Amino acid sequence: MNANVPPGNPMTDPKPLRLFTEEAEDLKIIAAAVQDSVVKAGNLKYEQKQRRFSLEINRYRWETAPTRKGQPGERVRAILGFDGVLGAKTRGITKADPELILSLLSVEFTPDEEPPGGKITLMFAGDGEIVLTVEAVDATLLDSDYIWPTRNVPSHERRRR
Repeated sequence: MNANVPPGNPMTDPKPLRLFTEEAEDLKIIAAAVQDSVVKAGNLKYEQKQRRFSLEINRYRWETAPTRKGQPGERVRAILGFDGVLGAKTRGITKADPELILSLLSVEFTPDEEPPGGKITLMFAGDGEIVLTVEAVDATLLDSDYIWPTRNVPSHERRRR
């Protein structure tokens, strides 16, 4: 894992993330960073000739999450990219409405019987998914400098009726 994480306290001096991995185990770090990101359907991009799939996401900055209730969190515009993509299949996702907002729940890698290839599955709220067939894990997460506060902290707790 190549991570450009500056020294110091990330809570007082957060810098944009720059994460790169070619290891399945390290993909879990990127997956944790992008959990609860939102993406417009129009910002899903598969470049077949370049064998690249990318998403322009608004990522919740878990690394700067407030420690007390009521404090604002932050979101950052970022690119999540995968190289060496041999194919992409979707289920429950359409680009018919490019403004449709999708919420990314998880990113998982399932290796083939003969590594290093396999499938990367992007799961979205509402049972949508994108499955990428890849030669090997080759993922990148690049934050931009565009950061803004949000009071909407993602929550996975069930609401009581």
